[in-house]
Amino acid sequence: MLRAFGLGAILFIFWLLLSGHYTPLLIGLGLGSCGLVVYLAMRMDLIDHEGVPLQLGGRFWLYFPWLMKEIFIANVSVARVILNPKLPISPIVTNFRASQESDLGKTIYANSVTLTPGTITTSIQGQDLEIHALTRKDIDGREEDEMDHRVSWVESGSGRRL
Repeated sequence: MLRAFGLGAILFIFWLLLSGHYTPLLIGLGLGSCGLVVYLAMRMDLIDHEGVPLQLGGRFWLYFPWLMKEIFIANVSVARVILNPKLPISPIVTNFRASQESDLGKTIYANSVTLTPGTITTSIQGQDLEIHALTRKDIDGREEDEMDHRVSWVESGSGRRL
């Protein structure tokens, strides 16, 4: 039941931020629509630890700025490759081992790799992720190891800071 209230609160706050209207009628309609969505999600049995990952708490919001920085750096790198007249593309497919324990952690890691321009996760088999990269330099392993470590920290909730 806590996850249902959490989902409702998150949806309503998101609705308020996107709406920008704070009249009683619109706030009531927003509460009603968020309540309906939570009710339907409960009926479809979608409110679980993966569907509403409240256990991630604030750790994800500490990971998010780092991910945005990495996405920006990768964008610049891909732009350099594209704008280079010699187009130094050397595509490669390789495997990385994910250290995450849950499917949610592996999904966050795979999506983080895919969000980073120049790389895409093509498949996940158990703990192994198959990653395609635009250049060999994009997949040297250092960034992926750091990303794996950070996602594991988000997933585990360990007390130590990154």
